[in-house]
Amino acid sequence: MMVKPETIRIKAEEMAATLTSWRQHLHRCPELSFQEVETSEFVTEKLKKIPGMKVETNAGYPTAVTGTVSSGSGPVIAVRADMDALPIQEANECDYKSCHEGVMHACGHDAHTAIGLGTASLLAELIDKGELDGTVKFLFQPAEETADETGSTGAPYMIASGVLDDVEQIVALHMSPEDPVGAVKIHDGYSMANVDVFEGRIFGSGGHGAYPHLGTDPVWMLGPVLQALHGIVARRVSPLDSSVISVGSIQAGSASNVIPSEVLVKGTIRSYQPDVRELLHHELKKAFSVVRPLDGDYELSLKPEDPALKNNPAVNSVIRESVKQLYPDFKILDTPFGLGGEDFAHMTATVPGAMFFLGCAVNDGHTRDLHTPLFDIDESVLPIGVSIIAETVRRCLENGNGHNKAHSDSRQESATREG
Repeated sequence: MMVKPETIRIKAEEMAATLTSWRQHLHRCPELSFQEVETSEFVTEKLKKIPGMKVETNAGYPTAVTGTVSSGSGPVIAVRADMDALPIQEANECDYKSCHEGVMHACGHDAHTAIGLGTASLLAELIDKGELDGTVKFLFQPAEETADETGSTGAPYMIASGVLDDVEQIVALHMSPEDPVGAVKIHDGYSMANVDVFEGRIFGSGGHGAYPHLGTDPVWMLGPVLQALHGIVARRVSPLDSSVISVGSIQAGSASNVIPSEVLVKGTIRSYQPDVRELLHHELKKAFSVVRPLDGDYELSLKPEDPALKNNPAVNSVIRESVKQLYPDFKILDTPFGLGGEDFAHMTATVPGAMFFLGCAVNDGHTRDLHTPLFDIDESVLPIGVSIIAETVRRCLENGNGHNKAHSDSRQESATREG
């Protein structure tokens, strides 16, 4: 029996109070990357209450959780939700304000997790009643925000554990507080940036502040380095290619009368295209090398974190149709999501997949951007998120030719790149 989009929308709307309760509980109890112990336990508890749901903990990392529901045949589709919070002191005054000092869900992962649980409940019911054939895997991922000492975020750990080995398509969403409820961003191809972190050290001899001529001054050398560095995007990269280099930290010296012997510069590099990423790395090295004619030296380390998020057009077409059927009055915005990073990119580089951004702005006159102390959402977006993901998964399960084509195209593209 074909499940109608209207049925899914109504079922999601009936969950609204539960979704809000889950989201507010998670918001009160935020946990940082790789520390999502209570969050993982909460997700596990809710998943185990869903009939037919097979739950696995420690799915590549101790706080990673997967839930799988299956009819025993058909395609395998995955839904990903991230769970970690940020080291931000919340400035909101509300009943569900963070109870953990200096930690806050300022990126909407509490909403993502609540929506993931709601989608799991809805789709499990449809499969249990025989109204849907196939397998759906729900990936509740730790550590999207911050890499560990090895440079890895949560997605690579889950992938390494094999959670995607049988998956044919994967979908995810993200909150978009800059857009109102009723707006959805869906974009094919590169939509979020490669993320690289750099750390450069400029060396001189240092010396007494009263006798600078007797030594070499790395603080003075920093000037031309910064000028060269900030000129890379403006003068070495095509204006048609999205990219940025930003310095986030400069550390040098500890006394007013001592010229330090070393300056530490830390920053981030963002780009979409692989060739632009390579160019930025090359030009960054040249920028630091200007210290050598000035009798200085340098060391530079570059650490890649996330690849650029590349959304599969075939998967996106299913998301677009789902939105149009469920909410014909919604506005679909075909625009890249910006130069922020998203470790879901590791998953879309492994299997065909796509992420969409869902407008969630609170209409109260306050700016509540991502990664800020005032971040919050209009919670009416929660059942909307469940509806769109559930309908997308339903269509993927019922459209075998579509998902096989997306999977085949992605594998062929990957083989071409490797060749």
